[in-house]
Amino acid sequence: MDLLSDILSGLQLSGTLYFRTSFTSPWSVLVPQFSNVARFHYAHKGRCLVRIDANNSPVFLEQGDLLIIMRGVSHTLYCDPTTEHLAVQLERVVEESGFDGTGALVYGEAGTHHETQLVCGHFTFGDEANHLLIDALPAYIHIENYGSDSGSFLENTLKVIGNEAGHGMPGGDLIALKLSEIIFAQALRVWLESQGADRPVLAGFVDPHIARALTAIHKEPGHSWTLETLAKIAGMSRTGFATRFNECMTVTPMGYIIMWRMQIARKRLARSSEPIISIAERTGYHSEAAFSRAFKKHHALAPATWRREMQSRM
Repeated sequence: MDLLSDILSGLQLSGTLYFRTSFTSPWSVLVPQFSNVARFHYAHKGRCLVRIDANNSPVFLEQGDLLIIMRGVSHTLYCDPTTEHLAVQLERVVEESGFDGTGALVYGEAGTHHETQLVCGHFTFGDEANHLLIDALPAYIHIENYGSDSGSFLENTLKVIGNEAGHGMPGGDLIALKLSEIIFAQALRVWLESQGADRPVLAGFVDPHIARALTAIHKEPGHSWTLETLAKIAGMSRTGFATRFNECMTVTPMGYIIMWRMQIARKRLARSSEPIISIAERTGYHSEAAFSRAFKKHHALAPATWRREMQSRM
């Protein structure tokens, strides 16, 4: 599995569709805060403005654009600047529209030709999941000009989602839901290649030398890695590799290895009954005691205690 796929799979990426909208002018909708999700809006037809931060200009979302808003922050969707201050809470919009979870969410004045169709939903990660990559992403990712900048696959996938979601065709909502889980990975790849190369942490996934070392770590997280071995894989001197890795990733190579091992351990502890010694060996520790010491150092709880607490929440 490639590096980005391995990380997103480990974080248990899951997509959820809310609805396809049919908003007709004038309209303005306030989307409330929702913790630990990345919301997305795909402009299937028409256009709108999105206010994410009161201190910055709104995002202009045109037909074919995708907007992913990280960390579940509150934001306002509206048709034009004159309606922004009239925003209605999303819950009230759903109630007034009579939306019952099927078909499109229809809202606004009837008879107007100024319609905006959005496909809206969110992405979530497992409760026990975290990674430097996700933490380093900006407040939002806006990808436009799919045909020329992002390739036909992403453009066509989003078109299929727009055509399937909320239209009542057999299996259509499930098709749209499953395809939506592809969108985050595809959009993140496009964004990393086009805009994220100079940002801390994200730079490491674009840098060819550091990316080779990261790929090796992810293929064999339990391997007895040394700085010398990783530097050789990266095609760099030991000192040069250590310096560049720290500059790109904001952690040392050994620090990253431990972080990823702990991510694997958390996932297996929370979602399986696998013996702790097996998890220890899988993540590079030769004894349960050594693994327990490392795990407790990072989580302030022994693995068995942490497992009981996580599984009691499920």
